[in-house]
Amino acid sequence: MTEYFKKQNEGKLATKHMVLSSFTAGTFGSFIGNPADLCLVRMQADATLPPAERRNYTSVFNALTTIVKTEGVPALWAGAVPTMTRATCLNMAMMISYDTAKQKIVDVTGRKPSELYVQFLASMVSACCTAFFSLPADNIKTKMQKQKPNAEGVLPYANMIDCIKKSAAKEGITGFWAGLPTYYFRVGPHAAIVLLTSEVYRKMLGIGKK
Repeated sequence: MTEYFKKQNEGKLATKHMVLSSFTAGTFGSFIGNPADLCLVRMQADATLPPAERRNYTSVFNALTTIVKTEGVPALWAGAVPTMTRATCLNMAMMISYDTAKQKIVDVTGRKPSELYVQFLASMVSACCTAFFSLPADNIKTKMQKQKPNAEGVLPYANMIDCIKKSAAKEGITGFWAGLPTYYFRVGPHAAIVLLTSEVYRKMLGIGKK
């Protein structure tokens, strides 16, 4: 989509175009992948729960079938809204910060945007921005997907807004960034690898050569 906008605007990519492209990719991609992400979060959370409260999924396929049998097909998209929000925040932070940083580095150093030096520095900046701006949404997403109903069958959080309010009241605003260093080492390398791989792919296709 970004290449489409560039073709329509003589090779230039406005911020609004980056936002729209990132939003579209993040929303659709995360919605489709939500069932797998839900299984991942629940399987990882199992080890932190008391034995009596564990779901004890044996594999991702067992998790998928168990969720469908016990909770219904719609349950596979539990936490889909915060998941899409998280993906959108991650994509927007990664793409916008990368393109912005790359342009700033080019302006300051006079180097070409196609140089690995420029791309590597820009990807490092983007990795930090990606982790910082997507972590709050990731925390909310994880809480929504991990939650279990109480004895009365009531879930801790009614929806994403309710989760945000209760989390802020209990943990404070800074609580949304709990675990930032660990999260950076999870998301940062991912962002850098994706961005640099994308540059290699674009170069192979002869896109955006300068």
